[in-house]
Amino acid sequence: MKMEKNRGKIAEDYACEYLIEKGYEIIDRNYSERIGELDIVCTYENYLVIVEVKARTDDKFGAPSDFVTLGKQDRIRKTTEIYIDKNDLYDYQPRFDVIEIYLDNFKLNHYIDAF
Repeated sequence: MKMEKNRGKIAEDYACEYLIEKGYEIIDRNYSERIGELDIVCTYENYLVIVEVKARTDDKFGAPSDFVTLGKQDRIRKTTEIYIDKNDLYDYQPRFDVIEIYLDNFKLNHYIDAF
């Protein structure tokens, strides 16, 4: 389990570096509510961008982004509603992105408005 958490942190750090280079402003990481967790919360233009980060060493069992199931998407949406309410972020339009990272070669794919 510790290895999984470490791998997840490495992937999220890499995703944050990428997002900052692209002009996103990171405002929160690993925000958690009873219903779910948001990996990265950032702003870009008039969007509140919620980024789900998925990492795998390879695609033997499918692409990392394939693991963002409909149930996971629903939990992310509900957690985002709570986050917006608690932080008074009604001026932003929510957007849900997925970043997949292959840890064997650090290839990164960014799916904008993924769901």
